[in-house]
Amino acid sequence: MRTWDEFLREEEANGVVEVILILVVLIGAVVIFRSQLQALVEDLMESVSEKAEAVE
Repeated sequence: MRTWDEFLREEEANGVVEVILILVVLIGAVVIFRSQLQALVEDLMESVSEKAEAVE
C-alpha cells in the first residue's frame, strides 16, 4: 500500500488536470466575452468578403 507522501508526489494525472483547467478557463472567457467575440468575427468576415469582392 502506498504512503501519503508517495500519493502526493505522483504526477501521472497532473497533465490531465492542467488541460481540464485550461479548457474551463477558455470556455469561461468565451461565455463572458461572447458578444464581443461574435461582433469581432462578424467584422472580420465582412472585411474579408469586401476585400474578396474588390479582387474580382
